[in-house]
Amino acid sequence: MGRKEFEASLAGGAHARLARMAGQWEGRFRLWFEPGTPAEDSVQRGSIRVLLGGRVLLHEYAGHCSGEPMEGVALIAHHLDERRYESAWAESFGTGTSIMFSTGTPGDPRLAMLGSYADGQGGERWGWRTEIDQPDDDTLDLRMFNISPAGEEVLAVEVNYRRV
Repeated sequence: MGRKEFEASLAGGAHARLARMAGQWEGRFRLWFEPGTPAEDSVQRGSIRVLLGGRVLLHEYAGHCSGEPMEGVALIAHHLDERRYESAWAESFGTGTSIMFSTGTPGDPRLAMLGSYADGQGGERWGWRTEIDQPDDDTLDLRMFNISPAGEEVLAVEVNYRRV
C-alpha cells in the first residue's frame, strides 16, 4: 500500500466509507435459527471507532440473546493491496471461543465478506456471509447469512442501527 493510495482512499474511497460509520448506534437485533419467526428480537447498542489513522474500524456492541447478555467485537478494514474488505469477529454468543476471519471478493465494491465456522460435530464447515449497508449517515444495516455445506443460504442475523 502506497501512502498516496491510502490518502486517496481516506479522502473519498473505501476508507472514507468506513469512517462514515463511526459513532454511537442503537437498533433492532434479530436472530433466526431457521426461516420464519426470529428466535430473538431485541435491542442492540453499538459503538464504532476509527483506529490506526483511518486504517481499521472497531465495532463493539452489546445486547441480549436467549435471555443472556451478549457482547461482541469486530475489526473491519479495506485491504488496498488485495482490493477487498476484511474482518475479524468474536462474540460471547455466536463465535464461542474462536475468532472468525472473513474476506471480501477482490474488486467487489460491496462491503460484504465471507468466513466459515465448524459445525461443532466434526462435519463440514458452514459459510457465514456478512453484509454492511449504510443508506444514509444515520442508518446502518448489518445482515449475516448462514451458508450450509450444500450452498443453501439463509438470513441468520439482522441489525438495523440508527445513530444516537
